[in-house]
Amino acid sequence: MRIIAGEFRGRRLLPPAGDATRPITDRVKQSLFDIIAPLIPDARVYDCFAGTGSMGLECLSRGAKHVTFFEVDRSAQQRLKQNIQTLGVSKQTTVIGSDLFQWFHKSAPPTERAALIFLDPPYRFLRERRDDLLDLSKQITQHLSPDGTIIFRHDAADELKLPSLGLADSRTYGSMALEFLTPDP
Repeated sequence: MRIIAGEFRGRRLLPPAGDATRPITDRVKQSLFDIIAPLIPDARVYDCFAGTGSMGLECLSRGAKHVTFFEVDRSAQQRLKQNIQTLGVSKQTTVIGSDLFQWFHKSAPPTERAALIFLDPPYRFLRERRDDLLDLSKQITQHLSPDGTIIFRHDAADELKLPSLGLADSRTYGSMALEFLTPDP
């Protein structure tokens, strides 16, 4: 795993241990960041189900202002913190290690909302915790700026229409789907 562009281009990241997380391939990551490049400079970013932080750290490398990482798995969280420290971006990051679903229920919308939110739940969540994801999407949109974008990564075989969000674009890479969601007017 590595940063593919920007200030930290070529820097290696600690990969996840085991199979608790599934990193995105460089090819798909490059395609994704080609699409969202104009949204990144000075953006506030949420990296939900962050794993070791590849998406959020890529955003910081490309000029994002701040990234809030959400990761409950302790092993992934520890590697995420090491990646943040290695890149020297601690002041531009916040790591939330508690349950993401509860955090969004308890947190009031911030004054500065996120321009980009990566929503990358484990694939089994669409089958096992579908209702929780639907509820989360209602909460998460309160943290998204009116012109913001949610990048929802999931198994291409699964479908889930998230409330209050419209589909702006969709891409499929093998068995993986990326949906670009924006707030409904």
